[in-house]
Amino acid sequence: MNILFSCIFLLATLFLLFLNPEGFLSALLDGASKSGAICLSLLATYSVWLGLMKVWEDSGVSRGVSRLLKPLVKRVFKTDDAETLDAVSMNLSVNLLGISGAATPYGIKAARLLDTSPHPEYASSMFFVLNATSIQLIPTSIIGVRVAMHSAAPTDIVIPTLITTLFSTLFAVLLTRLCIPPKKTSKTDFIPHGKGVTHNA
Repeated sequence: MNILFSCIFLLATLFLLFLNPEGFLSALLDGASKSGAICLSLLATYSVWLGLMKVWEDSGVSRGVSRLLKPLVKRVFKTDDAETLDAVSMNLSVNLLGISGAATPYGIKAARLLDTSPHPEYASSMFFVLNATSIQLIPTSIIGVRVAMHSAAPTDIVIPTLITTLFSTLFAVLLTRLCIPPKKTSKTDFIPHGKGVTHNA
């Protein structure tokens, strides 16, 4: 991906140098200035939301949301392991607020634990799909970008984003269930995390 973006940048640079050499430097500086402003705005936005998430976590709110999601997560991911359910639920609850950066630590832990679940291929695929499509109750990152770009109504995207991500998530979950169905296993095929995984002979 880095190679691809580097090639695009070099081609665009050569294109501008030949067609509009006078405007090349001004466009480069203007782009750098705008990207810097967006980064600062996102930094402030993330700082506020991560601070709020820390308060929620210390007060037990995020754990409460996680507990509400656990029955659904248990049914979707076909696992009874408490540690896995907790990690997945925390990841999904943070993603609902559109703060993908804050969800990453929980996501890494959940992905590792799902590899030892009764249906690793299905569970890992479902987890990837839910993170890629993720229902957005509050698209925090996008709102931050719109604020940085001086949008007249940066929160106007909340309802459209909720509708589209709800549809994309439901559709993706359905396709995953159809294309990578969980395999039928007996109770002796799986031992909870921390005790190893065994298979019947």
